[in-house]
Amino acid sequence: MNSKKIAIITGSSRGIGAEAAKLFAENGYAVCINYISNDAAAENVKNEILQKGGRCISVKADVPISSEVARLFETVDSEFGAVSVLVNNAAILKNQCSLVEISEERFTEVLRVNIMSCFLCSKEAIKRMSTKNGGVGGVIVNVSSGASKSGSPNEYIDYAASKGAIDTLTRGLALEVAAEGIRVNAVRPGLIYTEMHASGGEPNRVDRLKSKIPLQRGGKPQEVAEAIFWLASKKSSFVTGSFIEAAGGL
Repeated sequence: MNSKKIAIITGSSRGIGAEAAKLFAENGYAVCINYISNDAAAENVKNEILQKGGRCISVKADVPISSEVARLFETVDSEFGAVSVLVNNAAILKNQCSLVEISEERFTEVLRVNIMSCFLCSKEAIKRMSTKNGGVGGVIVNVSSGASKSGSPNEYIDYAASKGAIDTLTRGLALEVAAEGIRVNAVRPGLIYTEMHASGGEPNRVDRLKSKIPLQRGGKPQEVAEAIFWLASKKSSFVTGSFIEAAGGL
């Protein structure tokens, strides 16, 4: 694997992505925070890392767009070198509703953002990591969701469908690039205290549903970040094409 510790984390200005960025930086990684719109939030995460002596840049890029993804990776190439870890965390969520209420435009947008970002970023990472291309290996960690298994009926089937696609991509890609020095795994967070629930129209969703969780509480973004980091570390060196359920037993 790449001896240089360089991580790109998409959608990392808040929530799970932000906690992952801080954790990677604490463990010696040069980190690229990717985000789409919230300049202030991205700067806050970056500054927190820099103040603790870490190495960090932030790159505003819309990762479902190939030209934006190319610019993101080229910036990291220039600032730090070839990426060794990619965390595909960027995703969107729309208001809760039944499938018949989901518009064609909404369904298309959710799948485009959540799946294309993972596809395009993985493609650029593999170009740099693959031993077939002269790289020295690397790790890709995809952030899926427990929704890929539950289907999220009456809430957001479109989001669940996009995460189901991420699961399939994770497994297929892991087998495709295993012999090229690249490991690909995923985490499936469950009910985690993040701002994403507000995007679905119910900021207090975790508190409403936490009694259904065997551990009887919602999860913290830091707990998911720890799972992501383990999958990226040498401690999981014989793990690929696998999933960690970070869902409190659900």
